[in-house]
Amino acid sequence: MAQNSRSKHHKLVLLPSGHQGVVQAGVTVLDAARSLGVEIESICGGRQTCGKCIVEAEMGTFDKHGITSSPDNLSLPDQNELDYAAEHELDLGTRRLACAACIQGDIVFHVPPESQARKQVIRKAASELTLEVNPAVRLYYVEVDDASLGGLSDWDRVQKAMVEQWNLNDLTIDPLVLQDLHPSLKVGKNTVTLTLWSGSEVIRIEPGYEEGLFGCAIDIGSTTVACYLCDLRSGEILATTAAMNPQIRYGEDLMSRVSYAMSEPQGVARLHRAIISTLNDLIQEAAGEAEIQSGEICEMVVVGNTVMHHLFLGIDPTPLGGAPFTLSVQGAIDIPARDLKLKAVHPAAKVHVLPCIAGHVGADNVGVLLAERPMLDDQISLIVDIGTNAEILLGNQDQVFSASSPTGPAFEGAQITHGQRAAPGAIERVRIDRETGVVRYRVIGDDRWNDELADDESLRPTGICGSGIIEVVGELFSAGWIDSGGLFVQNAPERSQAIRYNDRTAEITIASGETTESGQDIIVNQNDIRAIQLAKAALYAGVRLLMDHMGVERVARVKLAGAFGSYIDPTYAMLIGMIPDCDLDDVRSIGNAAGDGARIALLNLEQRELAGREAAKVHYVETAVESSFQEHFVSAMDFPHATDAFPHLKDLLPDVAIKSERPSQRRKLRNNT
Repeated sequence: MAQNSRSKHHKLVLLPSGHQGVVQAGVTVLDAARSLGVEIESICGGRQTCGKCIVEAEMGTFDKHGITSSPDNLSLPDQNELDYAAEHELDLGTRRLACAACIQGDIVFHVPPESQARKQVIRKAASELTLEVNPAVRLYYVEVDDASLGGLSDWDRVQKAMVEQWNLNDLTIDPLVLQDLHPSLKVGKNTVTLTLWSGSEVIRIEPGYEEGLFGCAIDIGSTTVACYLCDLRSGEILATTAAMNPQIRYGEDLMSRVSYAMSEPQGVARLHRAIISTLNDLIQEAAGEAEIQSGEICEMVVVGNTVMHHLFLGIDPTPLGGAPFTLSVQGAIDIPARDLKLKAVHPAAKVHVLPCIAGHVGADNVGVLLAERPMLDDQISLIVDIGTNAEILLGNQDQVFSASSPTGPAFEGAQITHGQRAAPGAIERVRIDRETGVVRYRVIGDDRWNDELADDESLRPTGICGSGIIEVVGELFSAGWIDSGGLFVQNAPERSQAIRYNDRTAEITIASGETTESGQDIIVNQNDIRAIQLAKAALYAGVRLLMDHMGVERVARVKLAGAFGSYIDPTYAMLIGMIPDCDLDDVRSIGNAAGDGARIALLNLEQRELAGREAAKVHYVETAVESSFQEHFVSAMDFPHATDAFPHLKDLLPDVAIKSERPSQRRKLRNNT
């Protein structure tokens, strides 16, 4: 409409949520939706490559909203969107990429379920630890002399009492706490309880006797943020809260967020405010569950990868986006919570951020190091925290090596045809009957397999998450229906009715459209398998690189950390070659080891200091500049590996695990690597 296109602002209505508002002309649907509080998936950060932000334009007159929605009210597709549509058979007449379509008039959009940012299923829980409780903050109850005419000030009398009763000298006091000093002495009738941080600074004064002392251990993951509220006197976890990292709306992977911080004038500030707001909410929620006042929380310990670390501190992470991947600060940091706008804790509470190891190995990896202690082991342990960037620790009591490997987001459902994050409705487990070719699956939110349901029941899957994709690939390979190079074998469609060729691309149907939420088949095709190959090859190549530097050919045990790593079936992880060969009984999930490390540092001051010392000893290997990384990567593309032996899989590997004789197709796929 001509009059609309000349206007500077237009009305946008988003269904089914019903959110609506006036947005600026020329803004993308993605940015406009965000401004209205509607989160749309954007794994690629608006680069028109992931296709997860597809929205459907609703055309016609909408009397309820008082607008007429017309195709003329959207910008025409640019070449990037046209190319994407051609490659993925997207009908741009009705469906558009939200990151590409710009608003030029009043418009109504339907945001389908698969494009909505879902709340992730949180699988992070702190494990039980045996630890001496010796936190950096402690309580001291003192009886203070009465004030006298011409005598000592309140603060001088408190210091005198601390020397006499606790033999503590040279104390300092947070200026904000001075405001509470006289009222506390008055209410407490000259008795107060002081909270000291690091044995020297008074950060809280309570009238009379007070024994409540609490702290929070925080793990800021790229996808999930976890908060553990602890009693700093007993070490007990009082509450655990978690949420999706709100920065996802600005880019799902780390480099997308770095790019956003670099390209947007207020990018760093927005990313910083987003995480601080979520932390305030999580801490308040935890305090409510524990039935304490959030003002009783006097310390926090925070871990996160280097990008999350910098954004939490409000530091521009742009230098981490390219060589030489320079950190702004590497050592541990202590900072007042109020300087970070953390309002859900005591105003003078302290925040301790564990040190980073190098440009791509952050404080979360130091947390893992502290929790799992490979430096105390006489055998060689491999610890992998699997995410969009896999952080790897390899070592024993002699030496420890670390690296970060760019696995990409495929393990979390990105770059997969029907991939999604682990959320209710996502297919998480898959089994394929070797004799009949029948596919069975289980979705998050229901412990039953689909064939265990009554005739009138349905699981209604919405997509497939990372663990489900890995199991599909592992099942196909162990059945011999794809070869070691990842290609479907020629007779695969004859062996299972679920396998077919769509044009020249083979695919397997995991759930038929009659049972799914969208009414479409949920499939895994040749390109999806390729995405998993690329991700697992990057992970394995990083591991092999560390093994080379350490001069070892085998590992004694493997530990899978993090929310995603904790949910992978170790057998399938080894079957597809994500991890090197070892006894499957020695492969285990260790939960949120980074969060465990943060809790250890919160509860024990000596362990916090140990973390700094051990982090400085770790030998960092930068995969981006290692020439042999690419060689390892190419070899690791095969299932489970082109050359490395996997004797512990001898009973699980197919009888014939060789490449199919289709060189032209293989060259095409290899070139896509």
